[in-house]
Amino acid sequence: MSYFNNISKIKYEGAKSNNPLAFKFYNPEEKINGKTMEEILRFGVAYWHTFTEDLSDPFGAGTAIRPWDKFTGMDQAKARVEAAFEFFEKINAPFFAFHDVDIAPEGDTLAESNKNLDTIVAMIKEYMKDSKTKLLWNTVNNFSNPRFVHGAGSSSNADVFAYAAAKVKKGLEVGKELGAENYVFWGGREGYETLLNTDMKLEMDNLGRFFHMANDYAKEIGFDAQFLIEPKPKEPTSHQYDFDVASGYAFLQHYGLQDVFKFNIEANHATLAGHTFEHELHYARIHDMLGSVDANQGHPLLGWDTDEFPTDLHTSVLAMYEILKNGGLGRGGLNFDAKVRRGSFAPEDLFHAHIAGMDGYAVGLKVAQRLIDDKVLENIVDDRYKTYKDGIGLDIVEGKTDLHKLEEYALGLKEINNESGKLESIKATINQYLLTTFAGE
Repeated sequence: MSYFNNISKIKYEGAKSNNPLAFKFYNPEEKINGKTMEEILRFGVAYWHTFTEDLSDPFGAGTAIRPWDKFTGMDQAKARVEAAFEFFEKINAPFFAFHDVDIAPEGDTLAESNKNLDTIVAMIKEYMKDSKTKLLWNTVNNFSNPRFVHGAGSSSNADVFAYAAAKVKKGLEVGKELGAENYVFWGGREGYETLLNTDMKLEMDNLGRFFHMANDYAKEIGFDAQFLIEPKPKEPTSHQYDFDVASGYAFLQHYGLQDVFKFNIEANHATLAGHTFEHELHYARIHDMLGSVDANQGHPLLGWDTDEFPTDLHTSVLAMYEILKNGGLGRGGLNFDAKVRRGSFAPEDLFHAHIAGMDGYAVGLKVAQRLIDDKVLENIVDDRYKTYKDGIGLDIVEGKTDLHKLEEYALGLKEINNESGKLESIKATINQYLLTTFAGE
């Protein structure tokens, strides 16, 4: 059965194409610095937003029209698998990602949930035999069910901790079964509403124990996926323990997990934390902790997680700059944790949205590579910090001075001359690269 009858395989047609169902800039076979776009970008389709999202919001019921919604229960879950692999093939997706409850409905008991999961996992594995699409990462949903009202690994209820751990055990087994490149932990309820009833130290200690148990079991079963933590500052809790990359990194260091985990960084989560996307990517990169990316964007006028498809080219350039400077994403990828807008309810809108996102990051890739090739930002930064290349600056960097010597040096200064940061000129240069990279196409 076909779920997208009117859609053919999406092909690259170039910037002058007027076909809304064609790539304008993403040419998977085009090589950038020796690697194909497909190899560098490693695009992934988010199962939850693409196949289970109904486009409901706090003020209204879902609007999505999906051909598989005529089914219910396990029949619907099986139909979604069929639709998913048709979509993967037509959009030419190298990867996909899912939570356990995205692919199989929860049962009345954990045993029943696991049985449902086993059925769908077997079906997915069979489909993967004839598909190029691989599993970028999987995870378990330890936040939606009311049992997780007080958290999962950080819950005040030990029974909930055990239940969450059992779900992760199953998730690790599923990841190994399907050959997942990564395994993600998103602590949607790992946080608190108020300190008035919270033992923060116990909760964080327990969360550290939870991660160590997961790592131990992954080793036990021979599941060698990269573990990833996905930071988010708030929503649904007031303050989540994985607030941003910096606090997440501190947590990992404190609990001796910094060599086990890297970060899966989401653009919309970065802005919710009061950071730019490139800040979070940069912070992870300079600490060798950049593992994977959830590619989306937030709405500048809305203060919550809108998960829009990424179409801001300036942001995609700066994101790809960090990713390329990182040497790529390794086993990670660019997963579209993004949903179509509530008014974009037709099945074909799923294709339009992914095309927009994939084209946007292809633009970002090509422009970022030109910036790196020409050493535009490297030269700017190098020149700005030139006073640390010799003299007292070099002594500071090499640890060859102290406060006594610095005081003596400062007392001898007649004047201090700062130079302009030239921010406006830098931004204009980036715009110039954006506009001229595709001038001949």
